[in-house]
Amino acid sequence: MDKNVLIHVRGLQMMEVGEEQEPIELVVPGQYYFRNGSHYLRYEEILDEGSEPTINYIKMSPQGMEVRKQGLVNVHMVFERGKKNMTFYTTPFGTLQMGIVATGMELNESDDNINMKVDYALDMNEEHVADCYLSVQAQPADSKDFVL
Repeated sequence: MDKNVLIHVRGLQMMEVGEEQEPIELVVPGQYYFRNGSHYLRYEEILDEGSEPTINYIKMSPQGMEVRKQGLVNVHMVFERGKKNMTFYTTPFGTLQMGIVATGMELNESDDNINMKVDYALDMNEEHVADCYLSVQAQPADSKDFVL
């Protein structure tokens, strides 16, 4: 795949049973590379008007996914099936302790498309708060038929 890609990130946190939830969606240009059996993505995200961009790094492999954010918010989330990973989510308003347990994972790879979906349980300060999913897809930036 080309180094320059379009990245589609889609996530959902289901906090209340029966409540209609809107997924968070983002399509941004970014960079892609493949090293040691893992796919890597890098992109910038503006979280607040006038603030510095937050740099996002995503590592995807059959073993799991890692998401790192550096900037206005800082976090290093590790998604591994059946294993609880603890992290701290730091924002300008304070820091939260998070626990992440991946309950399902699917990685689809082709020459011009990488797509990974992770279902996970999210804990905040040792209490289960949501069942979530995160889907990350990358295609060449010059792709004529970008598929969401």
